Amino acid sequence: MRKLGLIGGMSWYSTRTYYEHINRLVQKRVGQRHSAPLLIESLDFQDLQRLSTADEWKEAAKTLAQSARRLEKAGATAIIIGANSMHKVHADVQKAVDVPVIHIAECVAERVAQDKRSKVALIGTRNVMLESFYRQKLIERDIELLPPEIAFVDSLDRIIYNELLLGKVSRQAERELKTILTNLGQDGAQAVVLGCTELEMLVDVDAAVLPLYDCTRIHAEAAAEWILGEATPGE
Repeated sequence: MRKLGLIGGMSWYSTRTYYEHINRLVQKRVGQRHSAPLLIESLDFQDLQRLSTADEWKEAAKTLAQSARRLEKAGATAIIIGANSMHKVHADVQKAVDVPVIHIAECVAERVAQDKRSKVALIGTRNVMLESFYRQKLIERDIELLPPEIAFVDSLDRIIYNELLLGKVSRQAERELKTILTNLGQDGAQAVVLGCTELEMLVDVDAAVLPLYDCTRIHAEAAAEWILGEATPGE
């Protein structure tokens, strides 16, 4: 098996989920006594959340690039960033290392395209929903995205930062997300992409009102495939 590097801590709850998903997938493929060879660098999320200015994002890119270099030096043959929003600096991180940095949105876009879904909605933090770095990966696969509704953007951003990133799940947040998913279905979405690694804490992915693409699970599957030598990024 090949060794994988995970840049985590954004939040540590999602890093824990990645670790569990990847190991369960590896065990399913090669046996219960196996565990995934992983290098994890858990960053301090305090300095990496709610970034808004160009200087803040520049510093974030520097922090993640340094992390990627340390993981590569320690023997990682590929790297994943365990957060959707931080893929805004994916290109900077990739430039910093010679090993592939597996892009979460590319993995999700490939899965949606394989399922032949042509119209979906993307939900997550404010920058994931409104900026192009994530949305463009889906659009490039001829997937139509519903325009983000500001009311949904505000609600989801609040829920993610004030609850999920702190490990909290309230009944009110569950009701709000269910309402959002119902409305997106009424607006014509064939499915919804969960573009936040913590959103699976809030909804049963396998029993929702709409088909859901859990970005964390899909990214973890790509990571496990890399570890087992079954695929390379872009295949």
